[in-house]
Amino acid sequence: MQASPVSSHEADPAALQVRSLSFAQPWQWLVLGARDAMRAPLIALFYGLCFWAMALLLGWVFRASPEYVMSMASGCLLLGPFLAMGLYELSRRLEQGQRPQLGASLLCWSRHLQSMGMLVMVLMVLEMLWGRASMVVFAISFDTGMPTTASVLQTVVRRENWEFLLIYTAVGGVFAALVFGFTVVALPTILDRDADALTACITSMRVVGLNIGVMLLWAAIITVLVAVSLMPYGAGLLIVGPVLGCASWHAYRASVELPEAQPEAA
Repeated sequence: MQASPVSSHEADPAALQVRSLSFAQPWQWLVLGARDAMRAPLIALFYGLCFWAMALLLGWVFRASPEYVMSMASGCLLLGPFLAMGLYELSRRLEQGQRPQLGASLLCWSRHLQSMGMLVMVLMVLEMLWGRASMVVFAISFDTGMPTTASVLQTVVRRENWEFLLIYTAVGGVFAALVFGFTVVALPTILDRDADALTACITSMRVVGLNIGVMLLWAAIITVLVAVSLMPYGAGLLIVGPVLGCASWHAYRASVELPEAQPEAA
């Protein structure tokens, strides 16, 4: 079923439009993402290795200094979309019938330095706030000092500490939702339309606002697939990472479009 366009309220005729989405489409994006990854397996493997390395680093931090896990997770959340931008370029080239190239995918951001820089600043602020908030939750919950890995695990499973787990999860959920809302289609918009960071973030939030249910489903799919892929030492990210990156390009293509060109006046 074709998604129906919803006209932008912008006066600018080149303003981006967002579309209404159906609940079947996130599954279609996964299929298309897997197809793109299989059409360029070596490039997909390179990015899969990058995602896997991030997971291994996060696991090491959890074992060594668990109080910094949320900060590291937010850092990975910051770096992840920019790695995924190379996968957006891969899917974009395949869509246009061009040959995907690793070098082009690694440097695709260089044509949009100003917009990327502004988006990086926004995400860095969110990252710092997220890290600080998580440290405050730890400090309040562990007044005898920062916990070890073992004490964190004990805290999670002990019934009397449910408030800590609830607050910690809620804090992480709020910041994760903000990052998801700002970036779900922002980077593909910058890459494809050369939009400025503000326009890209607003477009992303408009997509989420118009399609809250579908975007919640898409976020849940991403969360579940990433969580499952982390179980065998994160090796599942070798496959899941590239597939989700390419699928996110198709999520953008289904969600955002330019308005039809207006006929020129005689």
